[in-house]
Amino acid sequence: MEARTLEAAMCDAREALSDYDGTLEWLLRPDVSLEGPLAAEVWVFDDALTHVLLVRHRWRGWVPPGGKVDPGETPREAARRELFEETGVQAELMGTPAAATVRSYHPNWPVTAGLSYVTVIDRRTQLASESGQPAAWHRLDEPWQGWFPDDRLRMKQCALRLGEGE
Repeated sequence: MEARTLEAAMCDAREALSDYDGTLEWLLRPDVSLEGPLAAEVWVFDDALTHVLLVRHRWRGWVPPGGKVDPGETPREAARRELFEETGVQAELMGTPAAATVRSYHPNWPVTAGLSYVTVIDRRTQLASESGQPAAWHRLDEPWQGWFPDDRLRMKQCALRLGEGE
C-alpha cells in the first residue's frame, strides 16, 4: 500500500464517527501497511434521510456502492470513483467518514479494512447502474438482504445523526 493511501486511510479511520473493529490499530500493523487490502464505500442517503442507495452485488446481496482502493488512490477518491462507476452518481462526500471497519468480504480473501463515507442526494437523481449490478433506493426502516446484516442499523443510526445536525 502506498504511503499516501495508508496515511489517508489512517486519518479517515481516526476521524470516522464510528470504528467498529479497531480499524486504526489494524492499519498500523506492518503486514497491512505493505500489502493489506483496503476498501471504500458510500452511504448515499436521500434528502429526507429515510432511504439509502444500494447496489445488488451478485453474491453479497444489497450493499452500498464501493469497492477496492486502487494503487495511488486515497479511500475517499476510491469511494467517489466507485459511486460513479456503480450508480452514475457524482457527489461530494461529507468531510467526516461515517464508519471504519475490518471485514471479510469472501471466505477465501484476506481481511480488509474499509471506510464508509456519506453523501446526501435527491432521490430523483438519475441512476446509471453498472451492468449486472442494479442500483436502487431502499427504505432504512425495512430490511434488505445483504452480506453484513448490521449495516442497516448502522446506516439508520448515521441518518439519525445527520437529521440531528451532528
